[in-house]
Amino acid sequence: MRTFIAIELSEEIKDSLAQVQSNLKYAGADVKWVEKNNIHLTLKFLGEIDEKKCEMVKLALDETAKSAKPFEISLKDIGAFPKIDYPRVIWVGLDKGAKESIELAVKTDETLSKIGFDKETRPFAAHLTIGRVRSAKNKEALKEKIDSYDPKHLQPHQLINSITLFQSTLTPKGSVYTKLHEARFAS
Repeated sequence: MRTFIAIELSEEIKDSLAQVQSNLKYAGADVKWVEKNNIHLTLKFLGEIDEKKCEMVKLALDETAKSAKPFEISLKDIGAFPKIDYPRVIWVGLDKGAKESIELAVKTDETLSKIGFDKETRPFAAHLTIGRVRSAKNKEALKEKIDSYDPKHLQPHQLINSITLFQSTLTPKGSVYTKLHEARFAS
């Protein structure tokens, strides 16, 4: 099964991100927008694992969560990877909780390396992917929309107190995510 570890988002934050997407759609760019209910904060993509490895991952997540403390996140800005002039991924960044998310991703990576997963080579960037650019169509209009977006619309906050293992099933209509395990923080 294809899997990843993420922080789930509240409906309030997902609604806010859907409004950002709606605003950016006016640029007419060729973007595959992430379904509102599929937006999450990915901590680590695991790829294909079998049932036995899945059970090991669940135990590793429980171990990671035991030493984690709840923290609050809030949204900050909008940008693009690799850079705004050549966007491939459109993202919304974290304000509150960015540091804690990075620490949690590093801790998760450390724990999973003990059960055979490769450590990440790139530094973790706390971001929420909201779209993937498919072509250069209306790229300039998209850049303008991103640059002019008023971050005051990114108001919601959320208390984070768990990490989740998801299965990702690819379908012709897009990815379907199934929660396999939630590891709650010690509090």
